[in-house]
Amino acid sequence: MKLSILIPVYNEARTVETLVQSVLRVKLPCERELVAVDDASTDGSWKILERLQAAGQLKAVRHERNQGKGAAIRTALASATGDVILIQDADLEYDPQDYPVLLAPIIDDRADVVYGSRFLGGPHRVLLFWHYLGNVLFTLLTNVLYNVNLTDMGVGYKVFRASVLKSFSLKSDRFGFEPEVTAKVCKKHLRLYEVPISYSGRTYAEGKKITWRDGFTYGWCLLKFRLCD
Repeated sequence: MKLSILIPVYNEARTVETLVQSVLRVKLPCERELVAVDDASTDGSWKILERLQAAGQLKAVRHERNQGKGAAIRTALASATGDVILIQDADLEYDPQDYPVLLAPIIDDRADVVYGSRFLGGPHRVLLFWHYLGNVLFTLLTNVLYNVNLTDMGVGYKVFRASVLKSFSLKSDRFGFEPEVTAKVCKKHLRLYEVPISYSGRTYAEGKKITWRDGFTYGWCLLKFRLCD
């Protein structure tokens, strides 16, 4: 088995190299490849990725204009050659040491898709109540619309059999990727597992990018993909 780790990057010069080294240190029972897509960063992230690519540590692609997380994932997916796909944000909120737990249900052939969950008992940094409440509400909406019992729809750690993810016609360019891909997984009635993960969230001062405006995107996407596509 080969694992492709897709890393969307936008203005993460402070963290991306540390993240890459953390990914490379994780002990895995399989081959791995790292595919990073710089989404037109303006802070020097691309120069770091170019250097890491020259050192043979990852594949790097750059968008000439900012398009969003969903678009970066689609670009990375086009270059991925693994049997399993894992989404890894570049901001250190998620710990690559959780990979073995995330991969286990797929390796054991119990799952087609695995979501990490920040609400199943793993350690997490105590932060913003309104972000937590928003995630709870959108997860509840997901469960009602798609008849599932997820605990963390908006989690960044999502793992897929490559054949599954590549079969989807993904359209959302920005943070709409999360509800869109969840909707498509649920509508296909795929074997979906959740596992507990750790979470070290950031404040806006530390670089967090998702805002309350993205909540409208979440709600709209969940409704839209329930009714069409």
